[in-house]
Amino acid sequence: MTASAQIGAPIWLIGCGNMGGALLRRWLAEGLGPVAVIDPAARNLPPGVEASARPPAEGKPDIVVLAVKPQAWAQAVLPLAGRLGPLTLVISVMAGVRTEDLARLFPGAGIVRAMPNTPSAVGQGATALFTRDGDIVQGAAEALFQPVGQTIWLSDETQFDAVTAVSGSGPAYVFHFIEALAAAGEAAGLEPAMAMRLARQTLIGAAALAAQDGATPAAALRERVTSPGGTTAAGLSVLMPGLTPLLEQVVAAAAARSRDLG
Repeated sequence: MTASAQIGAPIWLIGCGNMGGALLRRWLAEGLGPVAVIDPAARNLPPGVEASARPPAEGKPDIVVLAVKPQAWAQAVLPLAGRLGPLTLVISVMAGVRTEDLARLFPGAGIVRAMPNTPSAVGQGATALFTRDGDIVQGAAEALFQPVGQTIWLSDETQFDAVTAVSGSGPAYVFHFIEALAAAGEAAGLEPAMAMRLARQTLIGAAALAAQDGATPAAALRERVTSPGGTTAAGLSVLMPGLTPLLEQVVAAAAARSRDLG
């Protein structure tokens, strides 16, 4: 069954910032919904879509998606009091907000935590999911997030801090690597626009190659590019000794912040 066939009933999206807007565009493209956007300051609305400061005056949602900032979520959901039906599914895409916190405010509802990332906007996202509820809840969540990319189910909710640090924050690390590679190209003598174009397309192409050859380990792909004693080997001799410990520190810092938000 397709996602649009599984989810053809009301979805209330609470919050339409960067992530909420990215999810909304994909859902509309896949024919999911209808989607009611509840956000008094929505800034990422697709053309023709309007947002409201409060939930619809009538009806109950089948699915509520919470995409507000973790620090403000308890206040943001107050207008939902008494508005959810007995079978409403609550899905949170907020870092650090635990299932037990959600269950206290939404007793009896199915609860799913999700951590998508910004490439979801182009259908290339990675979404980690967790629920303590059954297969029906999992199926509905799959139908909602498969249109935005790949889904991975976690067995332990505590893994979300690491997920947030790796795939949630990871696109920013990649974008900064593009910046750094372009800057290094400039330092080596390239014009700025040329260096940025080469750096950007190199990341895009390498990622596409890794996706196409998904069964091959990343180390094997790296070795294919690296001729013994060649230019790539010379560059990697500088990059590799420091990169892994640096990224371990980066991920640890982001994971610690995720725990703090919880």
